[in-house]
Amino acid sequence: MRRYLILRILQAILAIFAVSFIVFVTTRLSGDVTILMLPFDATEENRLQFRQELGLDKPLYIQYGIFLIHAARGDLGESHRWRKPAMKLILDRMPATIQLASVSVLFTVVFAIPIGVISAVRPGSWMDTIGKTFALLGQSMPNFWVGLLLILIFAVRLDLLPPAGRGGWQHLVLPAITLGSGAMAAVTRLTRSGMLDVMDSEFIKMARIKGIPEHLVIWKHGLKNAAIPVVTVLGLQIAGLLGGSVIAETIFSWPGVGKQIVDAIYARDYAVVQAGVLLTSIIHVGANLGVDVLYAYIDPRIRYA
Repeated sequence: MRRYLILRILQAILAIFAVSFIVFVTTRLSGDVTILMLPFDATEENRLQFRQELGLDKPLYIQYGIFLIHAARGDLGESHRWRKPAMKLILDRMPATIQLASVSVLFTVVFAIPIGVISAVRPGSWMDTIGKTFALLGQSMPNFWVGLLLILIFAVRLDLLPPAGRGGWQHLVLPAITLGSGAMAAVTRLTRSGMLDVMDSEFIKMARIKGIPEHLVIWKHGLKNAAIPVVTVLGLQIAGLLGGSVIAETIFSWPGVGKQIVDAIYARDYAVVQAGVLLTSIIHVGANLGVDVLYAYIDPRIRYA
């Protein structure tokens, strides 16, 4: 077990290092930051001085080494666009992203799991067709297209919900559905397949023979045994929603981490981009590590493999 945990932790650390290096290099390939930050008529001496202040005059490997040393101390640099610590900018936006992701997860649990269960217990029916179509469309349609479609229908045509911004609960509906559309489809499909396997099990047949009401057979005994993979995937989806909110937040002008990263990319603000991507990658890697550890405790074959 100890060897398994050490291996997974080392893999997680390696993944974070790889992400940090890729982001560090790609941000430097985006162009000269002085073009955006200095006046058009700035002299070459001014540009050189500005690069020196940001440390951009040093070789790339030295810049990356300095970045790692500072990151180990929790210092991810200062935003040259907003003149604040980069990590503080990201953390200030995190509550909005958590709020959006939480509502999206709520929609997923409330709608996806019942649709998957009903689809499984009525195979071949019109309800099953709706469930399979919902899962297919949710996983095949890009998030940005779903968001634009929802804005067109519910904000422009019907004028029922606001198209952008953060305010009351009305502002949460469209971006939460957009953000969670893929997760809803995945959980629906997984719930349906798990319930189909469980409903043919011997203990379900025995429960029916004993005269247990059908709704208890389905929702208590059936769903309980089909929920293990669903809960696992749902946990990973939560991490994905926190880290993958860029598109939804940009479309709906939601002031979260994803929107902050996009704004920083346009401003070529290296520090903020690196802080945002590094934080979201840590969330992803941490969620995967947690699932691996959970699997090891549940299934001894994994930790002794």
